[in-house]
Amino acid sequence: QVQLVESGGGTVQPGDSLRLSCEVSGPPLIDFSMGWLRQAPGKARAFVAAITPKGDYTYYADSVKGRFTISKDNTKNTTFLQMNSLQVEDTGVYYCGAARYFSKRSDIYEYLGQGTQVTVSS
Repeated sequence: QVQLVESGGGTVQPGDSLRLSCEVSGPPLIDFSMGWLRQAPGKARAFVAAITPKGDYTYYADSVKGRFTISKDNTKNTTFLQMNSLQVEDTGVYYCGAARYFSKRSDIYEYLGQGTQVTVSS
C-alpha cells in the first residue's frame, strides 16, 4: 500500500517562499514519477510540476516555471516543491502524487496525498 503525506503548507505574503514535502511510504520512491498538483478555490485540480523516477528530468506548468523547483530524495522517499516568489494566484490545496508515467497530465496519478493548504495573501 502506498501512502503519501504532504507537509509545509501555510499562509504567506506575496513574494515569500515555502517548501512543501511529500513523504512516501510503501514501495521505494524510485519506482515512481512524482508530481505536484494544486486545486485553487472553485477550480479543477491542475498540474504544477513533475519529476522522473531518477530525478533527472522535470516538467513545470508555465505559470510556475522559474519560481518553483521540484526535487526528490530517493534515499529518504521524499519529494519536495520549493516555491519562491509566491503570488496570490498560487493559493490552493497542493497535492503530491505518484505515477508510473512522466507527464504534464494531472490525471495519471495512481496515488495522491491528502493535500496541504497554501494561502498567499497580503
